[in-house]
Amino acid sequence: MHALQSATVTLAATGPTVDPQCLTVLAGACREQERVRFDYRAQDGKRSRREVEPHSLVNLGRRWYLVAFDCGREDWRTFRVDRIDRPRGALKRFTPRALPAADAATYVTSNLARAPQPYQARVVLHASAKAVVERHPWARDHVTAAGDDRCEYRSGDQALDWLAVRIGMLGYDFDVLEPPELIERFGALARRFDAATRKASRS
Repeated sequence: MHALQSATVTLAATGPTVDPQCLTVLAGACREQERVRFDYRAQDGKRSRREVEPHSLVNLGRRWYLVAFDCGREDWRTFRVDRIDRPRGALKRFTPRALPAADAATYVTSNLARAPQPYQARVVLHASAKAVVERHPWARDHVTAAGDDRCEYRSGDQALDWLAVRIGMLGYDFDVLEPPELIERFGALARRFDAATRKASRS
């Protein structure tokens, strides 16, 4: 547990959705600065074997990510932990390398922003870009100033529900610019939340 805590960066805590044993092995390797080997399944289903120098675990909402230097590719990579199989120590210690970002959370969110996602959202937040970044440092690359009290926020995801919830969790009023499906999803969620509120008020 201490290894997991020391190696983890949390962005939005809704809990892990992966095998706790896998997280424990990876966290221990991060803490002990030991190379780790595992089988990895890419988004297209292609499988490969990796040996990496683990840096940090990042919890981004419903998913966990491993930030590590891939020894075979000789470059930094972000791995979704739910796609990692059979992680095990390689019995090789390493000297930590400098991460090519301010921190692990920034590295992960920047990579995710560049990755192709089926749903891309653009919304106008009723807050300045400075205020949003101060409250959510990880969102620095996602916001663009649009006035003293407005900014544009862009984000993508494979699921509309999670995209809608993430925008709502920013904590600001907003206007949806695109896509139209996102507006419909907000409407469905609003009706669901309203129904739950009315039931609770009657109990």
